[in-house]
Amino acid sequence: MKTEFNDFGNPQVAKLPDHLRQFVVNQEYDNYTPVDHAVWRYVMRKNLAYLSQVTDDSYLKGLEKTGITIDSIPNIKDMNSILGKIGWGCVCVDGFLPPSSFMEFQAYKVLVIAADIRQIEHIEYTPAPDILHEAAGHAPIIADPTYAEYLRMFGEIGSKAISSAKDFELYEAIRHLSIIKEDPNTKEQDIVQAEEDIDAIQSNMGEPSEMAQIRNLHWWTVEYGLIGDLSDPKIYGAGLLSSIGESESCMKDEVRKIPYTIDAAQQAFDITEPQPQLYVTPSYTHLTKVLEEFANTMALRRGGLEGLQKAIASNNTCTVEYSSGLQVSGVFNNVICDNDQIIYLSTSSPTALAWQNKELVGHDKSYHAHGFSSPVGNLKNTSTPLEQFSINELTELGIEAAKEVTLNFESGVEVKGKLINLLKNRKGLNMILSFEGCSVTYKGEVLFQPEWGIYDMALGESIVSVFSGAADMAVFSNDNPFVPKELTHKIQYNQKRLELHKLYRKVREVREEKASKDTLTTVWQELQSHSDDWLCAVEILEISTDEALSDEIKSFLQNTSADATIKALIQDSLTLLQ
Repeated sequence: MKTEFNDFGNPQVAKLPDHLRQFVVNQEYDNYTPVDHAVWRYVMRKNLAYLSQVTDDSYLKGLEKTGITIDSIPNIKDMNSILGKIGWGCVCVDGFLPPSSFMEFQAYKVLVIAADIRQIEHIEYTPAPDILHEAAGHAPIIADPTYAEYLRMFGEIGSKAISSAKDFELYEAIRHLSIIKEDPNTKEQDIVQAEEDIDAIQSNMGEPSEMAQIRNLHWWTVEYGLIGDLSDPKIYGAGLLSSIGESESCMKDEVRKIPYTIDAAQQAFDITEPQPQLYVTPSYTHLTKVLEEFANTMALRRGGLEGLQKAIASNNTCTVEYSSGLQVSGVFNNVICDNDQIIYLSTSSPTALAWQNKELVGHDKSYHAHGFSSPVGNLKNTSTPLEQFSINELTELGIEAAKEVTLNFESGVEVKGKLINLLKNRKGLNMILSFEGCSVTYKGEVLFQPEWGIYDMALGESIVSVFSGAADMAVFSNDNPFVPKELTHKIQYNQKRLELHKLYRKVREVREEKASKDTLTTVWQELQSHSDDWLCAVEILEISTDEALSDEIKSFLQNTSADATIKALIQDSLTLLQ
């Protein structure tokens, strides 16, 4: 998945950190086939004809501002040039990203765009992310500043949501299904098995994690959102904008329209099926209000025992922030508490300490390779939090460098050892006391022994924030467990399909006035050996000026024995031509 990174001169893309750059792939624009461009063109023509009636005004205005056209798949270089003018950028990625990474790209104001495009067999809708969905669905509405700020803020908050241990398992199962469904060479039983695997995981997820809930909010707004009046809403969700089937069916009465509130966080979704209900926001500003309401329930803002318990349950790297500002990043495995108050916490993995999201010198993962543990709270008989004591006040308590010190916490935790260092932050708050020959006990239980080495004790009256990932992601980027291992399949076309590609290319050359229209008759004759194809015939019909040829193609399209879905697509094409 690694590729030479190109920021295309876009300042937002240039700011991406290494742990996000590892997801970026080259677009390989020349690898798009003539059929791919025809698929793009068909969907865009059909969508614009219909969406002009049902989409929010911001979408059509955004299409103009972002330079996305009907005729050709957009080039990522050109998109970056245009998006850069409105303060955004874009990169290509390989299929579905882990939710936290996807949202973090948004926080950097960078759209992720799946490099692949759906196969003609899935022209109406694909569960896999593709350039139609990302570029034609997401990019245009970013031109609206209120919505763009909502998207950025969503990324900033959503990337900090704590996942459960099951969330990544579900993500990988969904990613696998989306990959094999887009591969025409996949056996049907493999798809059935993948769907059964997803059902099995979903039925055993337990209580929805923060990440699961915020993904629901993302789905019901960014992907499948409606805006305006409940009785006559307009489309703004990218999933609807890029699905020529569901953009129409979603407006029918049988799809329930519900006022958008924080309750949407509890409504799960199925990417393989049309949605039975959709949420309607009165404005883009309302989206931000609901997001703020949800953010206030997250461990990111609440901290405390509940937040730490979420971190432990996730079994993944998380960060806890003490009231002193010290940030501890690792896999948390234990907490001692009393009356819902944290007394002592510990990690079981290599751990890094940071302040303001920058790793502290000398406190990296190699130094705390076996984990980290520390009390939380105040000393006995003191009203001032330990992090706020001045040097003189510490001295009065007998807390001096090179001296034996005994610290008795209100909780009953006792720390005894020789103080060798005090670390303050730039705001003057005490963050770490380091001891040698140290023992830590609680109610007779030994929590740290002198032979274990230097004891670095975090200072803080309370835990004010808990969030997913490391405080300084740069130091954890090389061992990110969420980088997908399965890549999208690069389809190998057989000789007959390659011959069909040549016919599409010839039609495109006529459209671009690089070849004579007389070529169309020859193409149509050769197309007879590809009786299951219909889109190339539509492409010829659209630009033909030969009445006899046009009548012959119309007759073929109207009398084809294709299934009901293809017949509907053909009929829509004929209607557009009229």
